[in-house]
Amino acid sequence: MVDGTDETAVPPAAQLLLGRPELAARVRHVEILPARAGQSADWPEWADPAVVAAWRTVGVDRPWTHQVAAADAAWHGRSVAISTGTASGKSLAYLLPVLTALRGGRRTAGGRGTTALYIAPTKALAADQYSTIRSLGDLGVLAATYDGDTPTDERRWIRDHATLVLTNPDMLHHVMLPGHTRWHRFLRGLRYVVVDECHHYRGVFGSHVASVLRRLRRLCEHHGGDPVFVLASATAADQAGTARRLLAVDVDEVTEDASPRGRTTFLLWEPGPVPQAGEPCPEPDDHLEGGTGDRGGANARRTGRGRRTALAETADLLAELVAHGVPTLAFVPSRRGAEVVAADARRRLDRAGQAADRIASYRGGYLPEDRRALEAALRSGALLGLATTNALELGVDVSGLDAVLICGWPGRLASLWQQAGRAGRRDREALAVLVARDDPLDTFLLDHPAAVFDRPVEATVLDPENPYVLAPHLCAAAAELPLHPQDLPLFGPGAAELVEVLVHRGALRARPSGWYWTRQSRPTDLAELRGTGEEAVRVVEAATGRLLGTVDGPASHHAVHPGAVYLHQGGPYLVRSLELDDHLALVEPTDGAVFTQTREVVGIHVLGVRQETRWGQVGLALGNVEVTSQVVSFLRRDTGSGTVLGEEPLDLPERTLRTTAVWWTVPEEVLLAHGVPPRSVPGAAHAAEHAAIGLLPLVASCDRWDVGGVSTSLHQDTGCPTVFVHDASPGGAGFAQRGFHLAATWFRATRDAVRSCGCEAGCPSCVHSPKCGNGNEPLDKPAAIRFLDAVLADAPAETPSVASAG
Repeated sequence: MVDGTDETAVPPAAQLLLGRPELAARVRHVEILPARAGQSADWPEWADPAVVAAWRTVGVDRPWTHQVAAADAAWHGRSVAISTGTASGKSLAYLLPVLTALRGGRRTAGGRGTTALYIAPTKALAADQYSTIRSLGDLGVLAATYDGDTPTDERRWIRDHATLVLTNPDMLHHVMLPGHTRWHRFLRGLRYVVVDECHHYRGVFGSHVASVLRRLRRLCEHHGGDPVFVLASATAADQAGTARRLLAVDVDEVTEDASPRGRTTFLLWEPGPVPQAGEPCPEPDDHLEGGTGDRGGANARRTGRGRRTALAETADLLAELVAHGVPTLAFVPSRRGAEVVAADARRRLDRAGQAADRIASYRGGYLPEDRRALEAALRSGALLGLATTNALELGVDVSGLDAVLICGWPGRLASLWQQAGRAGRRDREALAVLVARDDPLDTFLLDHPAAVFDRPVEATVLDPENPYVLAPHLCAAAAELPLHPQDLPLFGPGAAELVEVLVHRGALRARPSGWYWTRQSRPTDLAELRGTGEEAVRVVEAATGRLLGTVDGPASHHAVHPGAVYLHQGGPYLVRSLELDDHLALVEPTDGAVFTQTREVVGIHVLGVRQETRWGQVGLALGNVEVTSQVVSFLRRDTGSGTVLGEEPLDLPERTLRTTAVWWTVPEEVLLAHGVPPRSVPGAAHAAEHAAIGLLPLVASCDRWDVGGVSTSLHQDTGCPTVFVHDASPGGAGFAQRGFHLAATWFRATRDAVRSCGCEAGCPSCVHSPKCGNGNEPLDKPAAIRFLDAVLADAPAETPSVASAG
């Protein structure tokens, strides 16, 4: 039921949807986030007058109180973490002390004087921040971006002359830290290090960045520098704790957002039901032409009719809003999904006689020049709608948007508010719509809106002591400077033991003067910050040799296997061949009549148990596992109906992953006592596994693609029915560990979500999984409920509240 809402109190973009019965019927909840007045403060007395004047020329007459609080801490030598909402002006908070210090540093002996380093998770964000600095005019600060696209001769000039270097963790790891002797003058004068969008540093990527930042701290001390760190983040819980995990230093924390904010109307949206046989397939151009057919979604699950896909619904809404001139960003969870949404929305506009070229897609894997052109077109208004992955979730300036569509729960509350905050920037009223997927967690949130709007955001999960992450960074640190015993506490309590392991393996050699790297190869090549270390696969059009984009190595078996249909800027391509040794996929245009879906087989082996507990006869454990997987075939499905047209085998190599898992074991006699006979165990365990993976983001800051699962009616290592949920990254990312510690809350939410779903045998809203390698077979929903009842029969009354999870 939609909450009672005065439609005159919502912005025009929301009225477009709420004012039409056939669309309003799909709205499950309306949340009005009221406008907020800003609280300003005087400019600090220490601020350089020229810097203050520059901010005033771009419209900042007085700073907000949170900006002054963070800037003041940094100026007086205290590292600080500022965690406030999207578009709250965090850039001014760190640029005010940085630019003031750099202008003062020009007058020191030696000419170069004070320096500063800005670190962003993406090249695009660093380039955007450089544009912000340029917009302030000539302040005499020599600022430059330093990334993989910077020419060699410019790199030398930046190293020798720049006072403010804007870069990313990858360049620090691979170039700047290994070549630190050439950066001696820069590091000696380093006063500030800004770590922007640090909520992005989570999981394995965050753990890698933590090691990179600790290596940076060590080298700064060696060269005589002692920088203050300023961390900027979207709203997140325990930002000071996150900063300590990243840097191993204590920081001040600024979290009170004093910036003004326009009113936002936030809708929880359930897609309409799939048409019954004989009904026309719902076309969003009906909306554009004023169609009146009732396709409301609120009762789709309860009538036994499945929902339309969130992709189709998001494309529908994107076309609707763009047709009425509403600048809109649609966040979609996958690269392929972004392509599908953009193509469908353009098709709908075209059928309605509208200009379809006002909508485009944006994602990773595009060439840099293509991404910059799309960003510019969105800023200028040439594009009104963009379907994007989370590549635009970060602070790249695409202001002027009135609406944001979020296709499916993005995995974390922090991401939800970051994405929603891209609309309504600079006091504009805004519309945000969360379009629910047929997924257990999305369905749970439709039924429990308080889990979205009354819950604080999560803390950022990372594990700097993950040995798979830390070991190569200890090797890199030893290659930069010999490691000494006094260095090891900087890298955590497990570093000393890990160094001895590296000595035993011959990677390090112990000498009286420290531990040394022993090999000729570059140790930084052992640690790939953003993935597994595999080279990306280039996707090339066979007939022309044109590079279309790239696909991450681990994803290539699913995305560009022989026979796959690959989407690029809305155009379908058939993969002719995948050359794994050459990291090359050759493609040719196709008609898009089919799409493809892979199937894989997965096995899991327990390597060791870290922690375990018992709930009666049910065992719960956390430990190390080895997961083997192999893509064995793919399905060809009709694009229009999803009907399977055929299955074709694949001959691809097996992959092995050593990681962290949480698992629970339930003896057969316990299951039988709860009405789950042996013949029902495979389907019950499999369904419970799917539902548990779908609900894990409720207690851990992940999404279902960050984890995997395996279930079995008799596992060789446990001797009884077992369900595993494992991190999808080598060594683990902290998500399974979070699930272990909040297991009772997690499992109860899982059982409640499955039990409350109105379907009889299981559906995507409860126990089906979009990533199941077995085609969602076997699944037994009723038995899964009884399986979870058995698990919870002797569980503790409650684990810590979901509100504190993360």
